[in-house]
Order: sequence, then structure tokens, then C-alpha cells
Amino acid sequence: MPLRPDAIRRPAVTVLLAFALAAPATGRVAAQDIDPSALQDEAVRWLQEYIRLDTQNPPGNEILGARFFARIFDAEGIEYEIAESAPGRANIWARLEGGDRPGLLLLHHMDVVPADARYWSDDPLSGKLENGYVWGRGALDTKTSGILHLAAFLALHRAGIRLDRDVIFMATADEEAGGFFGAGWLVENRPELFEDVGFLLNEGGGGEQVGEEYQFGVEVTQKVPYWLRLRTTGEPGHGSRPRTSSAVTELVEALARLRAHAFTPRVIPAVDAHLRGIAPGQPEPWRTRFRDMGSHLAPDVLRELQEYDPGLHGLLRNTCSITRLEGSDKINVVPPQATAEIDCRLLPDQDPDAWLEEMAGVLGPEVQIEVIMGFTPAVSSTDTDLYRTIREVTLETFPHGSFVPQVQGGFTDSHFFRDLGIVSYGFEATATPQADQGGVHGNDERVSEENVRRGVAMTLEILRRFLSPRSVMQ
Repeated sequence: MPLRPDAIRRPAVTVLLAFALAAPATGRVAAQDIDPSALQDEAVRWLQEYIRLDTQNPPGNEILGARFFARIFDAEGIEYEIAESAPGRANIWARLEGGDRPGLLLLHHMDVVPADARYWSDDPLSGKLENGYVWGRGALDTKTSGILHLAAFLALHRAGIRLDRDVIFMATADEEAGGFFGAGWLVENRPELFEDVGFLLNEGGGGEQVGEEYQFGVEVTQKVPYWLRLRTTGEPGHGSRPRTSSAVTELVEALARLRAHAFTPRVIPAVDAHLRGIAPGQPEPWRTRFRDMGSHLAPDVLRELQEYDPGLHGLLRNTCSITRLEGSDKINVVPPQATAEIDCRLLPDQDPDAWLEEMAGVLGPEVQIEVIMGFTPAVSSTDTDLYRTIREVTLETFPHGSFVPQVQGGFTDSHFFRDLGIVSYGFEATATPQADQGGVHGNDERVSEENVRRGVAMTLEILRRFLSPRSVMQ
């Protein structure tokens, strides 16, 4: 149900009146001339238009998103740059200059995962506004985040606020496939863009509405992805003359051993803080268990947790999912080779070499292991002015909500920037109802208009406070 207009607009009025107090005399539009409700209206329309752009990856075609932002920047008189890492794989950024403190990067990715229209109630790229929701692929992951960044970024520009540090808007390609044509490519090929950046806001955290409760988290670290290709070889032959062993049977047996293998559970400090923080909003027995999860790691409890919340279970141990299998290309041929690809996620404190030794022991000597992709772990400190500002604004907006540091089970482009020493947080200023969470990479993805409007106000207030000359970086 949409928020009442007066409830929607009051937060933005407060934000922009604060701008009027801080704004210096400039040739730009005066702060008092900005209509906050009009900015929220713009954000909703921009989101609809953005969703209608087909940036499903593969193939990505993020140039459509880059041109969309370019048109807006042209109209606002903001300089920007577009770089294509490959034909159609575009990245765009724009910068508002400020003081000499370490800059803030607002990052989101333009690509989205494919959507199969057969399983949606309507066109996945409709961008329709219906029953208080904006519908379409990317509504939650992560086109709304990009629009919230855009609206706040433009408000700073329009108001002519003096900034104590640069703020950069950046939209990138290819995150859904690893980011190697997007954020990773920019880090490698345009490193000068990040030399003065000290902080980053990206996807990965935010709010969830569970019944009447609001739970917020700021992603400070992630499980480390290790994607492996497993290969077995054997004697080929005709399907009518099965041998006692083949490449396929060897692989199947190895995967069965992996499926039965229980990686050792443990509670790392960031996960402990997360579980303790969300404990008050959980039903029993999880309320009690989450307050001291290290004392509740028995196999039967972990099985219960995996059924209750697979995502939280995954934060307590290394995991592997068997996702791809390949054998013969003909039904009547026993192939000389069989392969599997598995998606493994390691806890941030895991030594990858030691884990690979463990995997080799589980799979057996007949299985060749190839690392397709592996990242390095890093944790961003919560002892910063940006983290405190996010927390402050969130709890002012949701006084009875919870707020905790969060470990992300999946991965985002933040790892590229943590490797550079940039403090990187995952946070989107929305509170998604639990029933809508399945839209992320699922069917009928949608975001409420209320969340978009309120998110504009919250994001703007976070930036205003953090970018004020009175802000002191820790």
C-alpha cells in the first residue's frame, strides 16, 4: 500500500531545508527552489524508464544504461565520462568536486540477471507502476539503488552545497557475471579514478520488513567466492557396453562425497555481531541461539537453521553448490571426459590454499580441480563517520528498527575496492518486505513506491551529513 502523500514528503522537506541552511551563494539553483516531492516524482519515473532498458546479462548491453544517465547529466550540466570495456559493455561516472578529504563513491551495476517472461505475471521489462509498486527486473537488484544515488547526487548539484570531499556517481557493467567488464576492468584500466576515494556505498545491505519489525544491516564483508571446475577422464565407449568405471561415474561418486561432506562450522566475529543484532526480532529458539551461536553448532541445530534460513546457515561454514554438469553430447556414447562446475563460498577468514587441500582430499585423486575464479577477503571497519551516519539516519527514520553490521553470503563488486583499501559498505535505504525478497533473481521482482520515495530522502540525508564540512573522518 502506498504511503500517504504527507507521510512520503515530510522527510524530503526536512532534508532540503537543511540544505538551505548550509548552501553558499552560487550561480546554481537555490536550495529553497528545489521541490522535494518533485525530486521523488522524478526518481519514480527514472526508475520506470531504467527498468525498461534491456540490460540482461548476458549479453549486458549496458551502453543503454550509460546513455540513459548521460542524457540526465547533459540536462543538468554535469560532466561525465563513458568507457566501454568491450562493445556495448559500458561504464559511466560523474564527479562533484569538494574538499580534500577522501572521496565517496556511489556505486551500482547496470546489468541484471535474465528474466524468463513465461514465469512472470507481466513483461519483466515493463517498469509499470501498479498497486503502489514499480515492477520489473532490476527493481531490487540494483536499479533502484542506482536511482536513489542519482537523485541524491543531483540534489547536491542543484543545491550548490559546499562539499568537504568529492562525491562520485558510478554505474558499471557485468557485476552479475563477476564484474570483469565493469568495476574490475575500471580498477585495472582506470586506477586514477580511485586514487582519492576513501569510501564506497554499494549494494549488499539495507532493510527488511518482517511483519511489523524493521531489520537493517550494513554489509561490511562477504563470503569469498571460489568457483571450481572439476574434471574426470576415463575410457570412452559405446553406451550399450558399460564399463565398471567411467569419467561420468567417477565424477558422480566424487560429487556424492562432496555433498555428504560437512565443512567445519564456526562463528566469525562479524557474523556473531550480525546474529546478536537480529536476535531480538527472531522467534524462539533462534532468539536465544543467535545471542550465542558459538554454543549452538551441533549438527541437528545446523540442519534446523538450514531449513529455517539457508542464508544465515551459509554464514557459519564454507559451502559448495553443485550447479553445472557436462558429460557426453550423445546419449549412446560413454564420454572420455566429464566436468562439473561448483559454486563455493568461503568464510572471510578461510585460507584458500588450506581449503583447496581439503577439497582435494574429499573429491579424490581422480578429480582434477581448476579454479575458475577466486577473490581475496577483506572486512571494512564500522568505526567510521560514514557508518555512524548511516546508522543515525536509519534509526531516526525507523526508531524501533534494529541495525547491525552484516556479512553477505553472496558477493558484490565491493571486493575490488576493499582490495584497494577503500572502506566499502553495502547499504540501500529501503526496507523490503520479506514476501518481496524472492524477487531478487526470481520472478515478479518489484519495489514499492513508498520505498523509492523514502529512500530518496534517506540517501540524501546520509550524504548531506557525511559530506558536510563539519564531518570528521575517522
